[in-house]
Amino acid sequence: MSQVAPPRECLGYGQPVGGVVQTAFVVEDLAAAIERQIADCGAGPFFRLDHFLRPGQVYRGAPSRADIALAMGFAGHMLIELIQPLDEHPSVYREAIARRGYGFHHFGVGARDVDEAARAYRARGFVEAFRAEVPTGGEVIYLDGGNGAQDGFIELIPVSAGMDAHFTAMWRASLDWDGRDQVRPFL
Repeated sequence: MSQVAPPRECLGYGQPVGGVVQTAFVVEDLAAAIERQIADCGAGPFFRLDHFLRPGQVYRGAPSRADIALAMGFAGHMLIELIQPLDEHPSVYREAIARRGYGFHHFGVGARDVDEAARAYRARGFVEAFRAEVPTGGEVIYLDGGNGAQDGFIELIPVSAGMDAHFTAMWRASLDWDGRDQVRPFL
């Protein structure tokens, strides 16, 4: 007799808690990257945040002053994040660019408790590369599987009512999107 896996808890936009809820890319030009995602992947609209520099950011164990611009949009149920570094301060983004150039950066995994999830990853050999407070509540943690930015990072994203509501609202905006208002404010 086969065992049936129990149903997984899903976010309002269909992705499973504990699974990949986002795919992210580091880009040289955010506006151009948004245009490519819309034209090539049918993603959109995109929700843009012009500066993400939070107090208390930590990169590789030291305070971080790295600032980025970012935009998020959906292609189906997949949330795509585009990230443009705005300065030369050390960061997980600059690390990836130096190691292998622009392109894939991380998979975002939704976690009810990011610290608990990070402990489980650390038990498997991962190390914390970056930590920052996020506008939807809580802190994200980027984890390095042991080879720096070569294979990309895992970002643990705190699953909260605010996060789910915000990302689900972005997804709903994509459902019957007519191509107008391609870039909108993040919050």
